[in-house]
Amino acid sequence: MAVAVDGQPVGELILADALRKGVAPLLAALRHAGIERIVLATGDRHDIAHSVAAGLGLDAIRAELTPDQKIMVVLSERKFGPVMMVGDGVNDAPALAAADVGMAMGARGSAASAETADVVLLVDEIDRVVAAILIARRARRIALQSVVVGIGLSLIGMIAAGFGLITPVQGAILQVAIDIAVMLNALRALGGSIRYRRPAADIAHEPSEARSHAERQGAG
Repeated sequence: MAVAVDGQPVGELILADALRKGVAPLLAALRHAGIERIVLATGDRHDIAHSVAAGLGLDAIRAELTPDQKIMVVLSERKFGPVMMVGDGVNDAPALAAADVGMAMGARGSAASAETADVVLLVDEIDRVVAAILIARRARRIALQSVVVGIGLSLIGMIAAGFGLITPVQGAILQVAIDIAVMLNALRALGGSIRYRRPAADIAHEPSEARSHAERQGAG
């Protein structure tokens, strides 16, 4: 952009797109967490998208996309498995709705994306995506434990009651005890800390700026 004062040129302003801080460590952490395919879908021009994403090791870059084309990208990626879409703009809202899991950056993102998404990050820190995935996995694991243990113990109790090994009163007390145990186990999802540490090999192959950021962050 040319800047002029009283019709006389006095300087130029160069505008450039920049990555969010922590993107390179985030992608490495996603790979380490088992995410096999990462695709960038953006409305920016092809040359800008490729220059900004250079060296990040993305599996594909889709640029100059309209909102409906982002939906097509989400649908086409389903051939590789369930799709999670992360976005923060108004143009991302339709794709967030179409994805199996939509995650919006709620701090600075648009209201449309936050209302459409399944998950909203309340802080403007992109590396929280990995923490959200780990929290979801832990919650699901605890829920499955509760289901399996609860149904299993109840079946054992019913079999015992069927053979007359316990009385109806004992069976009722046993069922209450099973329910309480399952609920206490489910409450574990509210506690505990979620931390991820990136492999040293991933940090060593990053650009120096991203590497120093990852080392300062420690567990992310």
